[in-house]
Amino acid sequence: MERFSRVIRGYDPEEVNKFLDKVIAQVEGMVEEIKAKDEQLKAYKNMEAEYSALKQSKEQYVRMEETLKRTIMMAERTTEQVKLNAYQERDVIVNDAKKNANRIINEALMRSESIQREADSLRRNVIVFKKRLRDIIETQLEVVDDIEKIELE
Repeated sequence: MERFSRVIRGYDPEEVNKFLDKVIAQVEGMVEEIKAKDEQLKAYKNMEAEYSALKQSKEQYVRMEETLKRTIMMAERTTEQVKLNAYQERDVIVNDAKKNANRIINEALMRSESIQREADSLRRNVIVFKKRLRDIIETQLEVVDDIEKIELE
């Protein structure tokens, strides 16, 4: 806790003002840090929107797969050669779609875990900030109480 020199009418105003300037600078720094964290949180929310878009793309690929299956069945009815080629093409597309879907899901899960870790970190930082701010405010209240006691004497 900061101690101030006493002068004729209480504490040295210059020391008190320097201390208050230091506290103000610290609080402003914390506010800037919170703003930066808010920006990060917005970025993570944008990533979440991207994840949703990727999920919709996956669903579109699944629908496309079903359409391809119907097309293959129609091709089977025409000739055996077209049927053989269509099965080969379908297998390639299905495998690619599965690979892409798995890759998209894995990337989204990794992003989600990262976002969760960042959110947890932000929550912890906010708790620490609140505690520090509360301590500063309580210290200032004690100083005000001390000043009031001195003025009453």
